[in-house]
Formats: sequence, structure tokens, C-alpha cells
Amino acid sequence: MSTIHWTTGTNTPCSARWHSESATPPPRRVVGADDRMRADAAYRLACEGTALLWRGDFPQARQLLQAMGRRIDRKPSRPGGSLAESFHLHRRARGHRARVLGRLLVLLDGDYGLDLRRAPDVRRACVEAYGPPSGPMAVSLTELLGVIGAHQWRTKGVEVPALDARIHPHYGVFSPVRGEYVDLVARAPLPEPARRSAFDLGTGTGVLAAVLARRGVGRVVATDISPRALACARENIRRLRFAGCVDVVGPGLFPDGCAGLVVCNPPWIPARPTSVLEQGVYDPGGTVLRAFLNGLAAHLEPGGEGWLVLSDLAERLGLRTRGELLADIEAAGLYVVDRTDTRPRHPRARDAADPLHAARAAEVTSLWRLAGG
Repeated sequence: MSTIHWTTGTNTPCSARWHSESATPPPRRVVGADDRMRADAAYRLACEGTALLWRGDFPQARQLLQAMGRRIDRKPSRPGGSLAESFHLHRRARGHRARVLGRLLVLLDGDYGLDLRRAPDVRRACVEAYGPPSGPMAVSLTELLGVIGAHQWRTKGVEVPALDARIHPHYGVFSPVRGEYVDLVARAPLPEPARRSAFDLGTGTGVLAAVLARRGVGRVVATDISPRALACARENIRRLRFAGCVDVVGPGLFPDGCAGLVVCNPPWIPARPTSVLEQGVYDPGGTVLRAFLNGLAAHLEPGGEGWLVLSDLAERLGLRTRGELLADIEAAGLYVVDRTDTRPRHPRARDAADPLHAARAAEVTSLWRLAGG
């Protein structure tokens, strides 16, 4: 068990269990901080590797975090000679920002209470994210704010027009806020065998499995490698009253057997994720994409199709070529039946200040209809 150690103002040694969802190691040096801490001093200490255990006013801690962020942002990442280089420099800058801001810590007590002035009640949000409490623990304030935000998303849900209902994402499960990929699956023509059975690989919140069930597919099997995603999908399928025709199984990618339709919306950027949530976007080496393609033919019923829903942002960034994708499809014994394209509607595609704006503005998300050769 990892722990952090610090000394109080009266030179009393203290320690607490350390927790980080991104597997960040515990800071080696921790000092106390409260409302007297100035942003310049906090920023300097955090850049040097010193963590600050906050014991003051909770809103003041959030303001300090914002002030530290502004100091980091005064030194924007320099553009690269290519979009690929710009991407890697941007990721490096984002990683540095996360490390520095992650050194402002808070202490949760034995039942996830937050003993700070004007602090919100975070106990339910922490139980949803971390499970039952097992004693006091220290976490970064940035992580705790993410836990609070995830609880709010889970409570209110995300409207999905293709379902005429809301999907409720859990902490660490990618939210279906990018509705273009959902719409592609909702509108693509179903092959005849798909009316009997379909697999939804990497189901996440269960949104695509629910869309397929709503379209009248007789039996849908949804899988995921993440236990959190499996729990989230089961809850959403139950809430939407599709439990009679949708089974959520795993952890794993392919279930046993074959289906008339196999759908997969894999992570689309072949790079290393830095958090649990980023695993829905980043996949080193395109491992999940290749696993889907290489296993697809063996899991299709005669006349069935595999639907690959994939953004071409990696191609726009120079991280993968269209030729490599087509070669992987051919090497897996597959051919392209058809392809439907759509443009993203999320705000980042219109953010001209984004260092990757040129790639994001040109991004296309496609549904590739694949069949076995």
C-alpha cells in the first residue's frame, strides 16, 4: 500500500494511504497548505515536485488550482514541424500540466468525508468511483473534482436522440457525448442476419447495444474489458428495459459464438492513455482495433457484417495512414462492403485556439461495413 507522509505545524508526523486512478506514484515530499498559500509559491513548489496537502477552505483550493493552471498556460507548447510532432508536444505539455496540478492534495476521511471549510458532501460520489471506503486516503484535488463531475453526469445522464432516452455514464467510462458515432449505428442498413443477433464489442455505457436493441435486433451480446464499463452498461440496459434482449458479458473483447452483426467503436488514437477515462480514446499501437479486425471473420454468421466505427483523426495527425488501415482489413481476410462518413459536432472541432485545430476541423468519423472474404 502506498502512503504519503507530512509533518503538521507542531512537527507531528502524519501519514495517509495514497490513491491515484492514473497510477501516479505518491509524492516524495508533502507540505501543508491553507488559505495563506499564494499561487506563485504553490506553483513553484508543485513544479519542483512538492505536493501540497490542503487544509483550508475548499472553494479557495479550487481557486488556487485555477491560478496554478493559468501560470502553466502562460507557456503554451510550441508548434511542431508536423501535425504528428505537434500532437506529441501537446500530449507532453498536457502531461506536465496534469502532474503539476495533481500535486494539490486533499485528505478523505474513513467514510470519504472531506473535513474542509465549505466542502461539499462527496461521499456518494466517492463510493461510486472508488467502491466502499476502507480508511482515510489522500487524493489529488483534480482527481476528486473529476469524481464529483462524474457523479453529476451519472445523476443527470446524457440525452441520446437515437434512443429518445438518457444514458448515465459511470466514473471512468467514456460518455456518449459525441453523438455522431451513435447516429451512424442508428441509421446504417441492417444486414438480414443482424435481425437475429449482434455483438457490441467495447460497449462502454451500453449505448450502442441499446440502439441495436431498439432497432429490433433479437439478441445483443455486449462486452467490455473494463469491469466499470460492464457495471455501467448493465445498469443502463436495465434502466432502458432492454435486459430481456441484451446480455452484458466480460471482461473480454469477443464473446463465444457468432452473430449476424459485430459492432466495434474502438479507441481511435494509437497513443498511450494517461488516465482511465482516456482509454476510450487512446490505444497504444491500435491493439484493440487490430484485435477486432483479426477476430471478426471467425465470429460472423454467413451473410453477416462487421461495423467498424472509427474517426480518422489519427490519419489527420500522421499517426496512422489510410493505407495501413486498409492493409490491416485485408490481412484479416475482410473486405469493405460500404462506408458512411459524418463530420464531428463537438466544440473542439471549432476551437481555433487548439494546437491540433487543423486536424480536428477536418476530422471524419466513418462506419465501415466489413464482411469476410
